[in-house]
Amino acid sequence: MARAIEQIERDMQALEKSANKLFAELNSAYTSYCQALGQATRQQLILASYQVCTQAYPKQFLSLSMNQRQQLQRSLRQLGQTAAERLLELLNNPMEMARELAHSIQLDRENAIAEIEQDLIEEQEQIIPNSEFRSRSVASASILNSESPATPSNPLELVQWQQILERAIAQVLKTLSLDANQLLQKSGILPQKLPAPLLEAATAVSETTGEMTAGPPNVMNLLIETENPQDLQEGGVTQLIAIQLRLSEVEFADTNVRTARNQVRQLESNLVSLGREYQKRQRERTIAEAEAAWRASWFDE
Repeated sequence: MARAIEQIERDMQALEKSANKLFAELNSAYTSYCQALGQATRQQLILASYQVCTQAYPKQFLSLSMNQRQQLQRSLRQLGQTAAERLLELLNNPMEMARELAHSIQLDRENAIAEIEQDLIEEQEQIIPNSEFRSRSVASASILNSESPATPSNPLELVQWQQILERAIAQVLKTLSLDANQLLQKSGILPQKLPAPLLEAATAVSETTGEMTAGPPNVMNLLIETENPQDLQEGGVTQLIAIQLRLSEVEFADTNVRTARNQVRQLESNLVSLGREYQKRQRERTIAEAEAAWRASWFDE
């Protein structure tokens, strides 16, 4: 026999209050994290650009005039500043920023949202495994289409908010890498014959895929093969050394970012426990409602 529905709902309300408090703490922690990450990302972008221009493609860089070099450096600094500002803007509405950033790298909007929704479902099922939660996640994932910022009202929505924010942060670095590589290509540093779709694909390649070799942080060394050999070198294979800002490497290189990240992880651990407890109460309430419905409809013949 399940507990009274009223008592279960009181427990859920208490968990929702805890979620509201945790949301404020997470928002503050992410503010510190994004501020530190923005500064570190600007620095790492410049360091990675230095490696690409002076170590990978020194002849191409030397072929630029002094004015062209300075303009390239100014543009790279501006890209880093813009990315830092976007990281802070994420806290206002991570869902909207995720859509905007996906669109900025010419991804199909509906497919990008569908991918985020699916990944959220998979990630949340790992945190709070239950078949019932999947259907609730599909419904609540519709907040991605909301035109106004969504404030989490319960632990499960807070899990969703946090996961979307994490994805949007990663998207900022991905977009910054692509923008920087396109700038380097337009400036004559990266190969001019490399098609734009291949450059985008190379920038987005996973750290664990592709023929990448060890090298400086946030710099990828990748062999690219295409079905159209005329676009690249003989045999349709070329070596591409370009910028690929990786969140793990940016965090590792900066003490302030690591410290802020650790604070986020501690709160995330509390969120996992809170989410699991809330889902248990949801399940308990459903059972209690089913039992009450059974009793209400039962009669002796």
